Amino acid sequence: MSLTHIQEQISKAEEKAGRKAGSVQLIAVSKVQPNERVHAVLQEGHRVFGENRVQEALGKWPAFKEEFADASVHLIGPLQTNKARQAMELFDAIHTLDRLKLATTLARLAQEIGNCPDLFVQVNTGEEDQKAGVAPQEADDFIAECRSLDLPVKGLMCIPPVDEEASLHFALLAKIAARNDLSGLSMGMSSDYERAIALGATHVRVGSAIFGERAYEI
Repeated sequence: MSLTHIQEQISKAEEKAGRKAGSVQLIAVSKVQPNERVHAVLQEGHRVFGENRVQEALGKWPAFKEEFADASVHLIGPLQTNKARQAMELFDAIHTLDRLKLATTLARLAQEIGNCPDLFVQVNTGEEDQKAGVAPQEADDFIAECRSLDLPVKGLMCIPPVDEEASLHFALLAKIAARNDLSGLSMGMSSDYERAIALGATHVRVGSAIFGERAYEI
């Protein structure tokens, strides 16, 4: 597959779902990808990318942003509080706000720095022990706490369990977002982004289908 193919599939899914063209943002997941692959996708004109780790992103995106000033980088992996300042200075959006300690840290840094990336609350829709995210029944209270800290919460994010029907989790996330008046839904990956778009996704995260298989040995 390729960037063009994924973009075409997203457009078809938007149309099929009765969504406005361009309403879904494609996040090209560039984690653990060689720089030349990322550079090639930038040269194709794509500008929104996703990274899992602060340190890895720091190693490549400052240089890429010098060449492509309009590039936007989203953190889609877990964020440790001790990396919060670096994350806020590098990323345009953080999709993994999942606990009060991180929220208070981001709020304090936002006051110091004078701005804050767009934030998405990660909801553990499958209530899986090994996954980060607030439990669905705790999401409303957590969103309210984040808002009380003046954090720019734009939406919600989830990663469904691999062995369950993803659509059920996308529908749950959309329901939580709607009752909290949040428009952003970061959900859907290479295997299920079309189903996510049908259920209201505003951001889909696609990696290997664009770049090829990840090169974990680098």
